[in-house]
Order: sequence, then C-alpha cells, then structure tokens
Amino acid sequence: MDDPYKILGVAKTATADEIRKAYRKLAKELHPDANPGNAAAEERFKKVSQAFKTLSDPKKRAEYDAGQRAGFGPGAAGMGAGHGMGGGARGPFNFRQTRQNNRGFDDIFSDLFTDFGAQTREAPRKGADVRQTLTIDFLAAASGGKHRVTLPGGRAVEVAVPSGAADGQVLRLRGQGEPSPMGGAPGDALIEIRIAEHRHFSRDGDDVRLELPVSLKEAVLGAKVRVPTIDGPVDLQVPAGSSSGSLLRLRGKGFASGKGKRGDQIVKLVVALPPRDEALRAFLETWAPAQAYDPRKGL
Repeated sequence: MDDPYKILGVAKTATADEIRKAYRKLAKELHPDANPGNAAAEERFKKVSQAFKTLSDPKKRAEYDAGQRAGFGPGAAGMGAGHGMGGGARGPFNFRQTRQNNRGFDDIFSDLFTDFGAQTREAPRKGADVRQTLTIDFLAAASGGKHRVTLPGGRAVEVAVPSGAADGQVLRLRGQGEPSPMGGAPGDALIEIRIAEHRHFSRDGDDVRLELPVSLKEAVLGAKVRVPTIDGPVDLQVPAGSSSGSLLRLRGKGFASGKGKRGDQIVKLVVALPPRDEALRAFLETWAPAQAYDPRKGL
C-alpha cells in the first residue's frame, strides 16, 4: 500500500489533530462534489480517505508503523484484505459504507459537510451586498416617495421610501448588488436613509415638535392662529392666559407609525414681544396684578 503519511502530507510523528487538519484540507479540495467528472481527483480523494482511515485509528496506525519498522515495506503488517489503499478484496472504495462502519470517520465528515456542503450541494453563493446612503429632507421622509440613488460603480436605481421613514433606517433592494462569481443570485443593495434637519420641525418618535411664536395679546386673550404642519397649515386655538412654554397637541399630524396610525404634532408656545412698543411699556409701568403674582414661585 502507499504510504498514508505521504498521501496526507504529514510527518510520521504527526499528532492526531495534525492528521485530522491535513485530511480536512485535502478532502475539501478533492471531494467529488467539488470536482464533478474529474477521475484523477476522485482517485486521490479515495486514497486520502483511506489514508485518514488508517492513521485516525490508533490500532491500525500502530500496526502500519510496526510493519514499517520491521522492514515489511508498503505492505505493512495488519493491513490485509480490505485495508489497502486501492480497495483490496472488498472491491471498489465505498464512501457511504465506510461512513457507516467507522464512527470516527463519520464524525469528521459530519463537520466537513457542515463547512463544505453548504457551498457544493446548495445553490451557489449569492453575490456581495453593496451599501449606499440616501439623504432626504424632513418632509420627504414624512410623506414617502421615490428617489434616485447612485450605487457604488455608478449605476442609478430608484428607491421607494415609505412614509414615516426614520433616520438610520436601511432599505433592502433585492438583486441590486454585485453579481455572484459562481453563477448564483446577485447580492442586494442596502440603502441607509439619512434625514436632513428641518428649519422648524423636529421629530420625537412618531411625533413632530414645533415651537410657535405668539404675541402677548394672543397669549393673554387667546386667539385662533395658523400653524404649519407636515401636511400644510391648519388653525390652532391658543387658550386665553397661555404662558410661554405651554404645549398644545394636534392629533394625527405626526409621522406614520408601523401600526398604520400617525403620531401627533406637539406645539410649544413661545411668547414673542415686539422690539419696541412704547404703549406696552407705558401700560406695564403702571400695571399691577390684581392679586399677588410670583412667576418664580415653586423654584
């Protein structure tokens, strides 16, 4: 028989782990699934498998080593019919039967197929994914719509941004990535959404926040005022006696949520005084609250 150490490319002092690693490497390269129709590779695979069967079994390895030391040459002691590297009395190499009859050999192939079978028996590996960033304005994120984005390599694709898109959200365009080198499915394009800041609006989850300047008269007496929203302007009733910092809610005027509903718009009132109003100044110089009033009470 051929020298199993030479077949696996290991030294005669190789450990069991070194033998196992050498076998796994060669088996992956020579396996029939990876070399369809290659008779030479199949023959080498059979020899590699038989060499591993010999050297992975402590008893058979000891018998082979003893025969070499005794000077029996390639036909080492204990390697009779059925143990030879070319098949022997038991006929051609039977891969399935060998796995059933030798549990240690089967364990190795179980690991081997975990690593190797996914590449050879399943569909070819898909192509690589590509990544790109798409920056849209605040209102476009609220309403959704189609946008053009240029992928790495210069190819432009159309992206359907859903209404209520969030900053950092990643959209997957299936089949728009790199082609597979093995003839499998192409990869995907992963588009990360970035939302530009708005001059007036800000986002809080599905809610939209807005600071609304109001006059002193509107805050004191109350008034109906026009307020911008992401859907367009609407009327808002400012209650009489509102203070700067008061919060009012416009229901359903926020971003679309994943549950099919919409958030609200939270309006924060900010009392804005005129730059110079002598009449207001003269009034306040003589005005006094009807009862004790301390705006900082409780601080």
